[in-house]
Amino acid sequence: MPRLQIDADPAPIDIDPARTALIIIDMQRDFLEPGGFGETLGNDVSLLGAAIEPCRKVLDAARDTGLLVIHTREGHRPDLSDAPPAKVERGAPSMRIGDAGSMGRILVRGEPGHDIIPALAPEPGEPVLDKPGKGAFYQTDLELMLKNRGAETLLVCGVTTEVCVHTTVREANDRGFRCIVVGDACGSYFPEFHAIGLKMIAAQGGIFGWVSNSDAVAATLAKAEAA
Repeated sequence: MPRLQIDADPAPIDIDPARTALIIIDMQRDFLEPGGFGETLGNDVSLLGAAIEPCRKVLDAARDTGLLVIHTREGHRPDLSDAPPAKVERGAPSMRIGDAGSMGRILVRGEPGHDIIPALAPEPGEPVLDKPGKGAFYQTDLELMLKNRGAETLLVCGVTTEVCVHTTVREANDRGFRCIVVGDACGSYFPEFHAIGLKMIAAQGGIFGWVSNSDAVAATLAKAEAA
């Protein structure tokens, strides 16, 4: 495939589609739907809904282009042996990680709330990476998976912008990957954190990466499909 250019901030960026992967971070029921972990912390989960359709647009384009697509899920083993006490103990008692919620035990692997929302459900052959922390590289084999496929550029979508997305982008940056964060395909419970989080990524000439949008990314990938 020919190299293509995506319009982005702080400047357009060239990508090789054959060496580009899409990472969709934590688009899980526990974060996006009522009764999940996000709501137990007192958040308005409806605010994350705006990221679903932009995320779907990029996902469809990535699939049509044949990009490697990786989905991540934050959650813990049923015995919580991989959940640090400092993480478990925050939030309201009886509504913490591992407690019973309306979609099963909160943020526990295998429970309904841990799963990815139906609108963005993985297709056969798309890896689903379970992670115990905020960053997708921490205690996972994500780096190995990307290097085995020769990936050099990551398109990053998901939630939340300032937590799991930001942590993953910082981890990727330190490992030499170029990150393009699809701004409207990310979301936060705090709109001001979302806006500042995106600015931080593209600041100082792209200190952590580039910020684009779903229309620009989908249009660029469509050119690769047509080539």
